[in-house]
Amino acid sequence: MKVPVLNLANEKIDEIDLPKVFETPLKPEVIRRAVIAQQSHDFQPQGRDPMAGKHNTALSRGTGHGQARLPRLKQSGKADFAVQAVGGHLATPPRSEKVLVKRINKKERRLAIRSGIAATANKEIVAARGHNIEGVAQLPLVLDDALEGVQKTKEVQDLFTKIGIWADVERADRKGTRAGRGNMRGRGKKIGKGPLIVINEDKGVSNAAKNLPGVDVTVLRNLNAELLAPGANAGRLVVWAKSAFNALDETWEE
Repeated sequence: MKVPVLNLANEKIDEIDLPKVFETPLKPEVIRRAVIAQQSHDFQPQGRDPMAGKHNTALSRGTGHGQARLPRLKQSGKADFAVQAVGGHLATPPRSEKVLVKRINKKERRLAIRSGIAATANKEIVAARGHNIEGVAQLPLVLDDALEGVQKTKEVQDLFTKIGIWADVERADRKGTRAGRGNMRGRGKKIGKGPLIVINEDKGVSNAAKNLPGVDVTVLRNLNAELLAPGANAGRLVVWAKSAFNALDETWEE
């Protein structure tokens, strides 16, 4: 199968063969495992002070006093220290020693990446993920290597408009403010995931696109399951630079 290569003016300038990696079957369960393993590296350990709820002089008075045998403060007789007492310690508090990082085999992780790459060429899967691709004639989208040297955000916006994916960037820029404590904690606005730009060498396009909502830029060798399937949902809209597209089989072979 031949894939057209477009220049920055959305004109066809060449055709290249579709890499074999796009023949990989969709493996949603493997992709989910790989995404969780990737996200687990950002989990923040939390725990409790081992002496929390135990900094007191509470002692049980034993039997014969007409009251429960809970540890009580000498001054007031208030129950303390015990699990069921107000201000007492937790029975099984979280421990900072808990291992939070999820492990995944190397071959399984690479299979998830290949499966995520293959899903980007299926218009039904990409549309089902929520991307606005009505203006896109064909997937995958492959552009000339001049894409890597784009220097200004306005140039990226004009490029996305010409190839028909600017509507997806606007979709990712969600309006409104999140309700609840998320807004208090600096997470007041949720931003969706828009197009992903995959390049072979960064010559300025990452800085040009970093302020566009939902747009990510990555070098081919740094691809991972979370970039290809945010939220473990495969089918992200991807824009490939020609050199990166040609190197897919070499980089992500079985």
